[in-house]
Amino acid sequence: MLRRVRPRTLAARTALFLLLALMAVQAAGLTIHALDRVDLQRAAMERETSSRVFGLWRSMVISPPDRRAAMLAELELPEGLEAALEAGSAVRTGMLPAPPEVLRMVRPEILLGGPPRWRAREVQAGMGFGTLYVSALLPDGSAWVNLRLHMPPLRPWHSETFLIAFLLMTVAAAALIVWATRRLTRPVRDLARAANALGRDVNAPPMPEDGPLEVSTAAHAFNTMAERIRRFVGDRTQMLAAIGHDLRTPITRLKLRAEFMEDEEQRGKMLADLEEMEAMVNATLAFARDDAAAEPSVPLDLAALCRTVLDEAADARPAAAPETFAYEGPERLTVRGRPIALKRALANLVANAANYGNAARVVLVPPGAGGAAPGTIQIRVEDEGPGIPEESQEAVFQPFRRLETSRNRETGGVGLGLPIARNILRAHGGDVVLRNRPGGGLLAVATLPA
Repeated sequence: MLRRVRPRTLAARTALFLLLALMAVQAAGLTIHALDRVDLQRAAMERETSSRVFGLWRSMVISPPDRRAAMLAELELPEGLEAALEAGSAVRTGMLPAPPEVLRMVRPEILLGGPPRWRAREVQAGMGFGTLYVSALLPDGSAWVNLRLHMPPLRPWHSETFLIAFLLMTVAAAALIVWATRRLTRPVRDLARAANALGRDVNAPPMPEDGPLEVSTAAHAFNTMAERIRRFVGDRTQMLAAIGHDLRTPITRLKLRAEFMEDEEQRGKMLADLEEMEAMVNATLAFARDDAAAEPSVPLDLAALCRTVLDEAADARPAAAPETFAYEGPERLTVRGRPIALKRALANLVANAANYGNAARVVLVPPGAGGAAPGTIQIRVEDEGPGIPEESQEAVFQPFRRLETSRNRETGGVGLGLPIARNILRAHGGDVVLRNRPGGGLLAVATLPA
C-alpha cells in the first residue's frame, strides 16, 4: 500500500520529504511557542491574582469590622477569584492538599508575613473539584476571609490572527518548496528526455551544457557519449558500404563469365546462385547498415501507412482473395516517426504473415483502447498459418534464423525480415513480439509510443 501511494517522480518525493520536514519543524516550533505562552500566561496570572489577594487582605485588615462586608462587595476581583467574609473556614476536612504551583497563584506566605497587625492568625488551603480554597483568619480573630479560585484554562492561541498567519506562512513555504524542487529536478527530466530522444534518433540535437556545475558536467558527458555513438555508427556504415562495393564487383564478374558458359543448365544454375548470393549480400548490408538511422522523424498518418503497405502487398499477389489483406482501425492516427523505416518494418511483418500464414490482417489500436496501454499504439498483424512454437517465438528475431529450412527465397527470404522490423521499432521507442492466436494463426504485436 505504501508503494502505491508514495510519489513516483523525484520532484514529488523531494517535495514530500521537505514538506514533512517542514511540518515536523513547525510542530516543534509551535510546541515551544505554546509552552512559552502558557508559562507567560501563568506568570501573569500569578502576579495579578496575588496582588489582588494582598489588596483584598489589606482592605479587610485596615477596615472597621462593620465596613468590611461592604468594602468586600465593592472590590473588583479578577475572573475566577471569589472572596467571602464568613464566620468559619471554607477548607473542609478531607480536601486534597493544594499543589505548590497552584498555591503560587495566591501566595499565602504574604498573609503570614508582614507586620503583626497585618499577619493572619491561621491560613488553610485545600483543593476540591479543580477549585483552590484558601481561608485566612483575620488578626483580630473576628472572621475568616475565604478565597475560592477557579483555575481558568490557559490559552496559548488566544490570538485569532496567529493561526491564520501561521497557515498562510505554511502555504507559502509549501509553494516555494514545490517550485524549488521542480526547478532543481528539471535537469534530470531534461536528461531523461535527451536519452529517450537519442534512443529514437541517433542524430538528435545535443543537450544544453548550462546550469549548475553538476548539471553541466552531466550534460557534457551525455553529449560526448552521443557524439561517440554517432561516430561509431558512421564508421560502421562506411566500412559496410566499402565491403558491399567490394563484394558486388566479383559477383558481377562471375555473372559476366557465366554468360559465356556453353552448358545451358549449368549457366542457369550458376546465375541463380549468384542472384541469390547478391540478394543475401544486399539484405545483410541493409540490416547492418540501417539506412533509416539518418532519416528525420516527422509527423505521419500511421493509419494511411498501414493501408498503403496492405495495398502494395495485395498488388504483389494479384491472385490472392480480396479478404487476404484487410485493415481495421481508425481512419487517421498521427504519430511522429521515420516514414520509410516504419513502412519497411510494417512491410516485413505483412510479408512474413502473407508468406507463412496465407493472409495479413492489420489491426491498428489507438492508445488506451482495445488492450493498448495509455500512451502506446499497437499494430497487430494477424495471419492464418500454423503459428510458431512458444520456445521459438523469440528465436526467430535473431538474424538469419528461419524455421523454414529449405533456404528457398520464394518461401521466406534469408531470415532478416523480423530482425529488421524489430530494430526499426525499437529505434522508435517501441517493440514487436509474436504470439499464437487462440483460434489458430500467428499474431505479431508491434508497439509505438503515441
